[in-house]
Amino acid sequence: MKKLYGIGTGPGDKELLTIKAVKKIQGASVVFAPSNKDKNIALDTVEEYIQYKKVILLDFPMGKVTEKDYINAAQIIYTEIPEGEYGVYLTIGDPMIYSTFIYIMEKLDKNKIQVEIIPGISSFVLGAAQSKIPLTVKGDKFLLMDEFQENMLDNIDTLCILKTMKDKEKILDILENKGFSYAYIKRVSLKDEKILTKKDEIIKDKDYLSFIIGRRKADD
Repeated sequence: MKKLYGIGTGPGDKELLTIKAVKKIQGASVVFAPSNKDKNIALDTVEEYIQYKKVILLDFPMGKVTEKDYINAAQIIYTEIPEGEYGVYLTIGDPMIYSTFIYIMEKLDKNKIQVEIIPGISSFVLGAAQSKIPLTVKGDKFLLMDEFQENMLDNIDTLCILKTMKDKEKILDILENKGFSYAYIKRVSLKDEKILTKKDEIIKDKDYLSFIIGRRKADD
């Protein structure tokens, strides 16, 4: 029977790869990853462990992905993995958090291919460590969102917003009004990583690989 490992490669620093992820990548017959015309962080992170393995890039048009794209990707994966062997699907962060792997996994025939997941360190977990902002302590409520939703903030102690390119000033205004302090973290674990806390600097920055962690002030 064929097998596919969904592997989280973390936020980009190869030293944050798990030992299990490295071993599975080294033993794989074929490596799959989402196509990225600019830079594929997942592939770059594990480059030294891929060596001369067959690499197949799967196309998911940004903002235009359809169910058919996931079905096609699942079929390619099944076809390309040799019988009795396994392949790996690489994704930045963790495979079970806002990942294309989730949708591909749902399209695979579980009677024909086994699926196993190897988690990775998510950007927001590392961001909390780098900024020293706790995500949650006993009794807290933590919210992770890929796009900002103001109506979800009232009973939350800490939040992370992964997509911050739109309405950044409005988001910060709302967080301040709701009693949150915040940090803007860009390119976490990469050589040009920055942590910004000044509102004007955050608003000016346009880096796609960025997110905001907010924590309600202790005196509120």
